[in-house]
Parts: sequence; C-alpha cells; structure tokens
Amino acid sequence: MSNIPLAERMRPRKLDDVVGQQHLLGPDGVLRNAVLSGKIPSMIFWGPPGVGKTTLARVIALELKRPFIGLSAINSGVKDIRDAIDKAKSQRFFDRPNPILFIDEIHRFSKSQQDSLLGAVEDGTITLIGATTENPSFEVISALLSRCQVYVLNHLSKDELMSLVERALHQDEELMSREIELRESEALLQYSGGDARRLMNVVELISQSAEGKLVITNEHVTTAVQRNIALYDKGGEQHYDVISAFIKSMRGSDPNAAVYWLARMLEGGEDIKFIARRMVILAAEDIGLANPNALLIANACAQAIQFVGLPEARIILSEAVIYLAVSPKSNSAYIAIENALAEVQKSGPLSIPLSIRNAPTQLMKQLNYGQDYQYAHDFEGNFVPHEFMPTEISKTVFYEPGINSAEQKYREILHKYWKDKYGY
Repeated sequence: MSNIPLAERMRPRKLDDVVGQQHLLGPDGVLRNAVLSGKIPSMIFWGPPGVGKTTLARVIALELKRPFIGLSAINSGVKDIRDAIDKAKSQRFFDRPNPILFIDEIHRFSKSQQDSLLGAVEDGTITLIGATTENPSFEVISALLSRCQVYVLNHLSKDELMSLVERALHQDEELMSREIELRESEALLQYSGGDARRLMNVVELISQSAEGKLVITNEHVTTAVQRNIALYDKGGEQHYDVISAFIKSMRGSDPNAAVYWLARMLEGGEDIKFIARRMVILAAEDIGLANPNALLIANACAQAIQFVGLPEARIILSEAVIYLAVSPKSNSAYIAIENALAEVQKSGPLSIPLSIRNAPTQLMKQLNYGQDYQYAHDFEGNFVPHEFMPTEISKTVFYEPGINSAEQKYREILHKYWKDKYGY
C-alpha cells in the first residue's frame, strides 16, 4: 500500500487533465492562453478549498518547465521568503527561467511578510502565485495586489466531482487492483462539500474500510466517514456551513444560537478578523436603518479585536454578536442599492438634470449647468422640492422604509418632504 495519499497520486500533471475552471482553462480561457504563450503574470488564485489552486500552480510550472518553490503561509516567515528569493537570484546565472514561488494561504501573511515579496515580483526575480480562500481585496496589501492578476476559481460541479471519482477508480493503480462498484454517490458528494481533495480522502477512506470486493453505497460512506468528522474544519466545507449558520442565527434574532456558532468557530481556530468582517456586513445588510448603531458596534468590534487579540477578543465578539442578534432588522438599504443598480444596468447612463450639474467654468454656465439650482439651506427647514433624478425615472422608488420604529419616522419625513411624488 502506498504512503502517498490518493489526492496526491491523482494530482494532474498537465493542463488538459485539470478538472473544472473552464472559464479560465477552456479553449478560450484567459489563463490557458497565458500559459500557452509562455508569458504569465504574477497571480493570485481566489476560491474555496479543494478546487485546484495548488494543483493549478504546479501544473503551470510543469507546463512552462519553470522551477517551483512552494511555501505555506501557516509555517513560513520572512526568512523563508528571503531564502526562496535568494535561491531564485542565484539561478539567474545559469540561464534558467525565473522560478514560480507558490504561497498557499497567502492571506495569512502579515503586511511585513507581503512587503518582502514586492521587490522580487517587481523585477521579475520570481513569478508569484498566491492561493487564498479569502477575498484578496481585504487580505493582500494593495502594493502586491496591483502587481498580480486575480483569478477566481469556482466550486466544482457534481459532474466534475464524479469525473474525479471515476478517474480515481479506473486510473489509480491501487484502486484498479480492487473490485470496487460505485452503486450510490450522493453521500460521497455530500461529505466532500465540493472539495476535490476531501472527496479523494473520502474515497480512500472507504477503500481502506474493507478488504476484497467493495460496494460503495450511501450507508457505507456515512458509517465510515462519521467516525472521522472533525468538530470544525476551517479549511473545508464546515468553514462555510458554520459561518452560514452564524449569520442566519443573528439575522433570525437568536443570540443563543449565534453565540454557540461563534464558539464553534473560535474553538476551531477560525480567523477572528474573518468573523468580524462578516458581522460588519450583516450589520449593514440585515439590520441597516432599523438600528444604524449596529454598524458602529460591528465596526468597533472589528477594530478592537485586532488591538486586543485572543483570548480576550472572544468577549468583544460575544458582546457584539448578542447586540446584532437582538437588534431590530431591516434590509431596506440593501434592497435600495440592488434596485438602483438594476435600474442603472437597464437604463444606462441617463442624462443628469442641468440644474444639479457642476459649473466650474464660464462655458458650462453659458450652457445652463447649475442654472435654477435651489440651495436647500436657504429655505425653511433646510428643504425645497427639487428634481434630482433623471427625467426618465423621475418618480422611481428605490428605497422603501422598513416596518420598524426608526424607519417609520423616516417614512413620515419623506412624506412631509415629497408628498405624493414617491408614494410615501
């Protein structure tokens, strides 16, 4: 029996063998074309676990015959980065192509660690490929992000995952030597959570659970896998399932459930900045104008936990989570911007009324820019009816006040100002 895991044994070695990501690797895919041209930029792969970020980086290196240096942000520091860069510099004199430096979970690197990459990326000493499950806009410094092309990798589809299973059963030497019948696949897919690496691990676990002929059924998979499920896998499916349960508990105004899911994440080692970021989003999206202070509390929490750190940050998170859970809820601001964006996409750039255009030059004033504009502070109550919308959508309503005490006051104000124009 091989000591090499099935996931590693089945790792593709060629671009054509990579499953999924057809938007990047299909016949007209931008990444395929870059690889075929032999000229690739430094890049960051952003996507959920197990969709092929590491595999794709290795395949690119093999296709281009480039040296490959791999680091993990979990156990690497500035010294490791400098050693890798020095190694790349030393190879310049042997007419070798510059190496690919692959950094897994690059979002875990500190600012100083990311800073140490800039010079080598800028002068072409290395081609950087970073992999992250987090939005690089939040976790990668702007100087490094501006030097990299970001490629988004998608979840693998059911058919793509099943093609990996079939490939393993029919191409892996160890599995081919066994008599294995795949009778049911639903449990395999369920426990994989869209993660190809986890799927291969489950297949391997099942294959080792019995000798001789093996019939894979949902019951067999469930029995074998449930003995091996961890409390919380921050790099796998439960990372997304638990954060979903956490958000929905706060949205559903259940502080007890919300604190429980918070505890699950903290116990599992989840990044507290990730938790706080999702709370800030919820405060704006789900509480919104029903309690505008919620956004202030969530933002203060996000700043405080970075200042304090664990273990005390758990108390700050708990306080903010409870506050958000018991706050009144409204998604009116979220719906308003979605409605406005839909109108912009449908109508295009409608003409701006002349009265509210800027008129910094004499020519613009001669063209009636800013003419007839009425300055609100010159009128009683600091308000005067004026047309601020493009004529074509003059009476369109994007914001509909929610049913809560705060927004009922907003409705009364809007009705006082605009009478029947918007139907408030």
